[in-house]
Order: sequence, then structure tokens, then C-alpha cells
Amino acid sequence: MTTLHAPARAAFRAPPRRRLRPEPVLAAVAAGAAAVVVLWWRGTPSVAGLDGWLTESGRVMGLLSGYGMAVLLGLMARVPALERGVSSDRLARWHAMGGRYVIGLVTAHVLTIIWGYAVADQAGVVDEAVTMALSFPDVLKATVAFLLLLGVALVSARAARRRLRYETWYYLHFYTYLAAWLAFGHQLATGAQFTGDRVAQVAWYTLYIGVAALLVWYRFLGPVRVWARHRLRVAHVSADAPGVVSIHLTGRSLARLGAEPGQFFRWRFLTRDLWWSANPYSLSAAPDGDGLRITVKALGDHSAALARLRPGTRVIAEGPYGGFTARLGRARKSVLIAGGVGITPLRTLFETLPGRLTLLYRARTPEELLFREELEEIARVRGDARLYCSVGPRSPDLFDGLDRLLPDLREHDAYVCGPPEMTRAAIEALRSAGVPAHRIHHESFEF
Repeated sequence: MTTLHAPARAAFRAPPRRRLRPEPVLAAVAAGAAAVVVLWWRGTPSVAGLDGWLTESGRVMGLLSGYGMAVLLGLMARVPALERGVSSDRLARWHAMGGRYVIGLVTAHVLTIIWGYAVADQAGVVDEAVTMALSFPDVLKATVAFLLLLGVALVSARAARRRLRYETWYYLHFYTYLAAWLAFGHQLATGAQFTGDRVAQVAWYTLYIGVAALLVWYRFLGPVRVWARHRLRVAHVSADAPGVVSIHLTGRSLARLGAEPGQFFRWRFLTRDLWWSANPYSLSAAPDGDGLRITVKALGDHSAALARLRPGTRVIAEGPYGGFTARLGRARKSVLIAGGVGITPLRTLFETLPGRLTLLYRARTPEELLFREELEEIARVRGDARLYCSVGPRSPDLFDGLDRLLPDLREHDAYVCGPPEMTRAAIEALRSAGVPAHRIHHESFEF
């Protein structure tokens, strides 16, 4: 372990940005769901008989699943105010949890509607399903949408994700857009709540067109606007450790990007082999308006290919994203816990966070301790920072004694970034030491 002290430097001052906090966002989503239930209620004068209860149950679940699909797409539209205020990590967790609810609602909608119509027609469930798919307006489209959603849900399961490349998983999710479009037409064509109700139709069109506009503006046109304004290019590539490279980028008016230490971009390198893939990588140096730097470990085909980038390669950057920044901090002291290549965002925070800092950095081997000299220099220059580096295999007791190293640990903000197992162990150790949950900050980049 190494402890270093040194003279202070000025902290990074983030530009003011509009941010949406999680609580109002969740409240708005809940209010929308309540409005959907009211929409069903006002369009359903009465319910009678088993067929009526089954059918109306299916209708309200269909409305809620249609609303939920629009919400899920809106959460992942990469709206900057959401990405910075709620954080990309939390939005992804909401999206995953909401996706399970939507799949459950859609499945229940299909089963109860078919069952209800089968009871009313005194027909078998399978026969009724075939009749509805072939003769009801847009039901065949809805069937395709249902199958597409089930397929996306299957590839999103943890066991399936482990076997998929990030790029494959990423592009399969674009089928969700097709499913949403097919389901939208079905809802307006066959939904009893929309028949003759102009207000309901306008509300549904507004919801879906609004989400579509966000997707087009931020997910598709946003990266093009950034490229046209900043003309990012690779300046040079440097090797930092076995299998780890840093990519230095240059461009025009980079201060206008508004990037903050701790944030990341989704990078698309315009070479013959890489142009089609946009992968998330954190900044590994504080943005200074003159250049950007990311540091990547070869963990797959895409990341390994970055070592072969040539100077002058054009780059499309989507972002900046993420709420893992100094804005999270409330205490005058912070502890940063990094594992392996997880040092990248924490290296920028170690340089720029105000107050007293302690960085605990763990890697498997001395060669895998990235930025060792830079971190030591930052600690020397700051004076209010301590650096502890250690190497060795991960173990269950990795963070035992954390509160002995920092007796006032409860008074710290904690920033954690590293492999999932290490991150979980660090968070458990921090909670056991009495650090409040709202002072423990982490952001996962698992897909």
C-alpha cells in the first residue's frame, strides 16, 4: 500500500445543467398509469358475466401494457436531463424491471382476452385464438408484436445475456420499436376505449408521438449533431498495460460538450469494422476543453480492436451520459473504491472532487494498476488526498477493516466502480460500517 499527500488544486466546476430527480419521474409515471385506469373506467359503462370480466380485465391490462411500453422507450431515449438526474444505471434498472411488468401484462392481456371471447362465443380457446388473429382488425399485427416482445425478453434474461455479444444484444432490442408500432395500431383499431372517444385517441397519439420524437431527436439525431459540431477524431492511442489502451481524442469546441468527470459517452469509431457499433466507455481524464481520453480493456472483439485505431479516425460520440459525478456528493470527505479498469471514472473524480479524498485501488497484478504515476502525482499536487493501492486475487474479506482504515467512514460520501462482485462486496462493507445508502454512489455498465 502507498500513502501520498500533497498541495491542493482547484476543484472542477461543473456547468449548470437541467436535471430530473428520480422521485418526480416515478410520480409522473405512476400518475400516467392512474390516468390509463381512468381511461378504461370511463369507457367501460358496465361489466357482467364471466366473459365480460375476463374481457375487461384483458382490456385494462392491454392499456397498461401499451402505456408501459411507451414509458420504457421514453426512459431509454437518452434524454440528457434524465441521464444526468436519474443516472443511466438507475434508468437501466427501471427499464429492466418495467420490462418484466410489461411482458407480464401483455401475456395476461392476450390470455384473458382470448378466454373471454371464447366464453362469449362458446368456442374452444385455440379455435378462438385463430379466429381472432385472422379476422379481427390488426390482431395479426398484435400477435407479431407479442412474439417480438417475448423474444426480446428472452435475450434480456441474465443467462442469455452472458452468452451474447454486447452488439448482438443491443441491436436485437431495436425490434422493440417495431413491436411498439404494431401494438399501437392494434390498440387504436380494436380498443373499445378509443372507439368514438376523440380525447382518448388524442391522448394516445400524443403519448406515442412524443416518445417517438424523443427517440429520434436524442438517440438518432443527437450523435449526428455532436459529430457535426465537434468533429471528433482519434489523436493517438497509447498502451497502458497488457490488453489496456488509452484513446486520446481531439475536436472542435469540446468545452461545449458539457462533459463532467465521472461521465461516459457511447463511442462509434468510423472504421470498416467498428462503424456499426456504439459502445459505452467512461472518460479517464477530466475534460479540459482541449481533448478527451478514454481507457479500454480488451474484453471482447470491439474493445480489442480499439488498439488498432489510427490517428485521424473519425468518431461519433453520443453523450455525455451518467450521473456518477461530483453532484452526488454532500459530505466534505469522500472515499473512492476502484477495482481494475473501474478506475477510469474514479481517476477523474480523484482529480476534481472537492474536499478530503481517499482512493482505494485494487488490481490482480501490479501491471494492472492503471494510471499509477498519474494518481500519485494527483495526490502529491492536491495535498488533501490519500492513495492506497493493493494487488492480489479477490476474496470475500477484501474490504474487512475498512472502518479501521477510515474511523470516520460514516461521514464520507463513497464512490464505487469495478467488477460486479467487487462492487457488491464494497457496498456491503460500506453499509456494514454505517455509511447511509444515500451516500453510496455507484454506476454499473453491465448490459
